[in-house]
Formats: sequence, C-alpha cells, structure tokens
Amino acid sequence: MRNNIGNNSAAAPRSAEDGFILIAALWMLAALAMLVVVVSQQLGSSARLLRLEDQAIEADALISAAIELSAYRLMLSKDEDRPRQGAFRLTFAGNDIAVSFLNEAARVDLNAASKDMLENLFGAAGVKPDAARDFAERVVAWRTKPSDAAKAQAEEARYSAAGLKHGPRLAPFAHVGELALVLGLPAPVTDRVLPWVTVFSGSPGIDPAIAPAEVVAALPGITPLILKDYLNARASGASGADALAKTLGSDAKDAASGKSKAYRLSITVGPVGGLRHTATAVIIPGDGEEPYRLLARHDEGPQPRDARQARRTP
Repeated sequence: MRNNIGNNSAAAPRSAEDGFILIAALWMLAALAMLVVVVSQQLGSSARLLRLEDQAIEADALISAAIELSAYRLMLSKDEDRPRQGAFRLTFAGNDIAVSFLNEAARVDLNAASKDMLENLFGAAGVKPDAARDFAERVVAWRTKPSDAAKAQAEEARYSAAGLKHGPRLAPFAHVGELALVLGLPAPVTDRVLPWVTVFSGSPGIDPAIAPAEVVAALPGITPLILKDYLNARASGASGADALAKTLGSDAKDAASGKSKAYRLSITVGPVGGLRHTATAVIIPGDGEEPYRLLARHDEGPQPRDARQARRTP
C-alpha cells in the first residue's frame, strides 16, 4: 500500500509540470499565430499598395497616350476643317480608353470676353442684375493693368479695405481658379461659373453651336425667347450660328462667332470592368515645330463604376 501511495505522490508533480509546459507551449503557439497574422496583413497591405502604385503608373501612361492620340487625330485635319467636338474609344492591352474632345470656344474666356458678356454670364448663374454688373467690373479690373499708378493703388486699396491679404493681379488670369480671389465674388457663384469659363480660348467670343445653354445666354443682346428658339433649333440638328449672330445684331456678331485653337479633353482609362482613372486636359495642336502643346492637365484618380454613374446623374 505504501508503495502505491508513494508512486502516486511521485507522479503528481510530473503531471503538474507537464501542464505548465503545455500552457506555455499554447501561449507560444498563440503568439506565433498572432505574429503570422500581423505579418500576413502587412504583406497584404504592401502588395495592395504596390498593386495600386502599378495601376497609377499604368493609368498615367494611358492618359498620356490618350492625349497624344487626340492631338494626332486633330492634326489630321487643317485648322478650318477640324471638328469642334467629337469622341473616340479603343481597347489596348486589356484597358479601355475613352476620350471626348470639345473646342475651348465652348467656354467664356475670362481674359478676352467683354464686360457685357461677363455680366450676362453671371446673370445666367442666377446673380441679380446689379450684382452681376459689379462682379463683371471686378473681373475686368482684376485682369487689366491700369494706365497709371493711382488707379492701380485705388484698386489695391479696395482689397485692403475688405480685409483681404491679397491684392488684384492687374494682369490676365493665369488660371480660372483665380476667380475665387476676385473681390466680392461669393464662393457659390464662383463654383457655379467655373465650368463655363476658361483662360485658354483666346477668343473674345464663343461658339454657340457647341456651348452649353448658360454660355450661349452670355451673348450680348440675347433674350430668353431668342435663347429658347436657338436651343430648340440646335437640338433638332441645325446649328444656326450665323442666323443667331444676325438676330443678335452687329454688336454681338463677333461674340457669336468665337473660334479657338485649343481643345479640352475628357479622358477615362482603366481595365475593362475595373477601376477607371479620369483626367481632363487642354491642348493646342502644334504648328510644325512641335506636334502639340499641353496647356493643362488634371488627373482625378481612380473612380469606381458606381461613383462614375453617380457623377453622370443630374
């Protein structure tokens, strides 16, 4: 009996010791498992980042190719024969490339448009007549170099009196975004007008055959009835730009016959069925020394399909 008891008492410590070892081993296995999970997550994140970087590099190359292809297509025609708007689409190496182009005369040039045209443009944005007139004057003052120092100082004093840290450029707009810096222009008005203006057209007038209704409404002398009739005629397939110029009178003839060498491109690239990268660019076909000049480019990054559909929804 004593031997049995002695054997049992000797076995007990070994069982406890084995239990502690087992628990320690389990903790070590759990720690190793957590380490594997962490390393796996880091590797997955690194792989995703590398994949996104590769996609961004590929999208940048595809957008550049789309710009060059657009310039090439426009160069196939002489200046007077180039289409004012158009689009094309192609598939390359599993990627879809879609481009639409529009002559920049579809927008009002902030540096070339008359004060009356700017005033009407603000009116088309819902601004009341008195405020629209004031905004147009401020835009003209921003882009104009005064004839003497006293006038320049007076314009700068207006900005200082309003508590602004910047003064007027007193020179042509370098970018449409500068419109937000013009004295007195509310941000909602600026945001509303930005899609209708440019600094790349170089034309005092616009091309009503391709311009949006709000830009056509900026033509001097136009009335809501004339605008409605013209837009209806244009929708039916008749441009009627010459007839519109005659209807508006001699003062608006030049404004309704604007032309520009610049084109605005809207570009979408990406894998078929996958994320798409979008960009806009403004180019001028070359004059012989260079095939084309890139005036501006803005990449908006990857756009999921749902996001693109939402952006197209009014």
